[in-house]
Amino acid sequence: MIDLDVVDRKILDLLQEDGRMTNAELADKINLSPSACLRRVRRLEDEGVIAGYVMLLDQRAIGRPDDIFIEITLVSQSQECQEAFERAVRECRDIMECYLMAGEADYLLRVAAAGTADYERIHKSHLSRLPGVSRIRSNFALRTVCKTTAFTCRI
Repeated sequence: MIDLDVVDRKILDLLQEDGRMTNAELADKINLSPSACLRRVRRLEDEGVIAGYVMLLDQRAIGRPDDIFIEITLVSQSQECQEAFERAVRECRDIMECYLMAGEADYLLRVAAAGTADYERIHKSHLSRLPGVSRIRSNFALRTVCKTTAFTCRI
């Protein structure tokens, strides 16, 4: 973990709001020279605090409005079983997120689908074929109450 000062945190907050902001705009907003600002941003990138830059899509706009959360239970907790499952999950482009869990289910997945027929396709083509799965339990989100990709960096 890197020690972040107030200026670093401000940079991170602003870039999370608008990752396309120019260095000159960013420098102006935090009252630094462009060269000093760029040095800080590069340091945050080099230290791994800034992991990358992405474009976020509106899943409704691209025809995938439904979020389905899937609890997966494996037949075994062995390292080999987990590795095979995780490898297969990473290869499935329909799975948006996957978490190893503590609790009743072994994994929690999130899928964005175009509706129930699309989810049925994903279930038949991918989920039911994942290695080591003993149980699949699907939960459809009715509505997104809040969703963010931004971490609060302010102190």
